[in-house]
Amino acid sequence: MIMVLSRAEHPFHIMLAFVTGLTAEASLLRDMGVRVVVGGGTPEGALHAAQSLVQDKRVSAVISFGLAGGLDPGLAAGDLLVPGRILDGHGAIFPCDDELAEMFGGVTVGAMIGGGQVAVTPEAKMTLYASTGASAIDLESAAVAGVALANGLKFAVLRAVADPAGRHLPPAALLALGADGRIAVGRVMQSVLRQPAQIPHLLSLAREAAAARRTLQRALQGYRSRVSATGT
Repeated sequence: MIMVLSRAEHPFHIMLAFVTGLTAEASLLRDMGVRVVVGGGTPEGALHAAQSLVQDKRVSAVISFGLAGGLDPGLAAGDLLVPGRILDGHGAIFPCDDELAEMFGGVTVGAMIGGGQVAVTPEAKMTLYASTGASAIDLESAAVAGVALANGLKFAVLRAVADPAGRHLPPAALLALGADGRIAVGRVMQSVLRQPAQIPHLLSLAREAAAARRTLQRALQGYRSRVSATGT
């Protein structure tokens, strides 16, 4: 799903484009003057989203945007994630652009994993953290980075922790996202009816995701303030 939110000019002569997994994440970018493509929260969807963006010759920078799972036990729900590099889980390392990172307040973590599979349990998250040193994980950023860098575009990540390292993701959470980036309410309800004991965990996860979205909103407000301060 492609959302052309504005044709506005951008600071530092950079035309920003964002890849998100969720339509709810894309809604945070309304009125930002950027192009947004919703990839549906999968590596394949993110790949296709990024490929569609690079066809627009005005785009000079691509941002992987949205929620992420924490791996570092020191990170809490709502903590901001602006990594210095992205790991793809197969040995590849994609550097993030320093200038873009500064536009969003600067690097907050050294590395994130940007692909592979959802880390469901605290044990799985601990294993990934110990083996990679990555602070957080999402499923999209490596695919976006690969396309952006292969096409000579700047790349960065702006995300926030939704489920921290100690959070066990309930079954309904793994079924929640549809291919169009919208919440598949029917699948969630069916899962809850089968396993009602997960309801408290889902409520906790919803509060954590809301904290992450508030963080992203603040980060975008900070970006706007920095843009205004430059006078560009």
